[in-house]
Amino acid sequence: MLVTMTHEIDGDAPTGSPVSLEDLLTRTAAGDRQAFAELYDRMSARVFGLVKRLLLDHAQSEEVSQEIFLEIWQSASRYAPEKGGAVGWILTMTHRRAVDRVRASQASRDRDVRIGVRDTEPDVDVVSEHVEISIENERVKQAMQRLTALQRQAITLAYYGGYSHSEVAQLLSVPIGTVKTRLRDGMIRLRDEMGVTA
Repeated sequence: MLVTMTHEIDGDAPTGSPVSLEDLLTRTAAGDRQAFAELYDRMSARVFGLVKRLLLDHAQSEEVSQEIFLEIWQSASRYAPEKGGAVGWILTMTHRRAVDRVRASQASRDRDVRIGVRDTEPDVDVVSEHVEISIENERVKQAMQRLTALQRQAITLAYYGGYSHSEVAQLLSVPIGTVKTRLRDGMIRLRDEMGVTA
């Protein structure tokens, strides 16, 4: 279990050149437990921070973070360096897993509310608004799928992850100008895909 792993690194880089996260993922995919432990040491704070920002609840955030590292251990072989950096891959997985938990919690709350008010006639306007929001969310989701992987990654980190442009540049190991270009082009394409006029 991840929580019982012993770590030889206390946040300081090892002597010599630090191993890249991409190399650690590759070694993890080959079953290297030491590489996975180092990957965990270097990424656990970022993963937990992003999850906590989305879930708010500390205990749930710890649980989801553990699930994410288990998924990284099991799916490291699917990481493709040519499609982006290791940090982006891990944080995209983190965001997806945290959003899944938010949706599951919301679905559970919605189910409880429906049971509690099943004898009450819903207000037509509330139903209409809920339908419109659901349709709009689906349109955004479909439009996001039409972006390039790089644009989608930058938008996910900046708008869903809450990172600043400079933080996104650091996470993706690209110049800030590149991040701004990806965000601008991605947002223009999203607007066009959704038929929004300027």
